[in-house]
This record gives sequence, structure tokens and C-alpha cells, in this order.
Amino acid sequence: MASLKKTILVVDDDKSILRTFTRILQKSGYEIDTAETGQEAIEKTQTRSYDLALVDIRLPDIDGTDLLAKLKKPLQHTVKIMITGFPSLETGVKALDEGADAYLVKPVKPQELLILLEEKLKSREEAAGISY
Repeated sequence: MASLKKTILVVDDDKSILRTFTRILQKSGYEIDTAETGQEAIEKTQTRSYDLALVDIRLPDIDGTDLLAKLKKPLQHTVKIMITGFPSLETGVKALDEGADAYLVKPVKPQELLILLEEKLKSREEAAGISY
């Protein structure tokens, strides 16, 4: 039986990062959806569910941690990973307080990203008792 492709929402206002993440993740067998603003991410989560969300902390219309707070309900069963090029203890703590499962600092190494995604998705499945 073929397993369903895992879906990932990548939220970042940097088009080159969106392209890079999309290429890396699609090559690894994931289905990718992207959003360049918090509002676009909110709209997409109203009509679709995702296995994982990669969210940049600095977005043009909203702080990524505030976006996580707004998406708590639609993303309650989604693994959430925050990404930032401007790390600080404050944003790291706030991201985890708002439900982030991990916090990555740019530039993100592709191999590290893929290993983290696999680990987080596997632990989420085990916690939910889901097997593919």
C-alpha cells in the first residue's frame, strides 16, 4: 500500500527561500504549498490541513509567533517549525510558548532540515497512534 504524501506549508516572504525549500522538500517526496504572508497562510489553513508548517518569524504583515497564535486551532495537529535569520532568546521562547515544535536558525542546511522534519513527523505520528 502506498503511503500518502506528507503536506508541508512553507511561510516565508523571501522568494528564493521558498524556491529552495520547495525544491529540497519535493525531491524528498513531500507535497509543498507556500505562502508569502501571514494572511495568505491563514487563508490556506482555512481550506486545507497540513502535516507540517515551516514558518518564518519575520513576515511583512505579522510576526511569525503571532501567526502561530492565530493558527492554533487550524494547525492543532500540525508539526510547527519556526525559522529565523534573527535568532534571540525572546523569539525562541515565544515561538515555543505559542506551540512551535522546533526553532531553526537560517541559513538552514538541507540535510539538517530533512532530519528534523522526519523526527518531528515521526514523533507526532507515534503520539497520535497513526501509522503509515
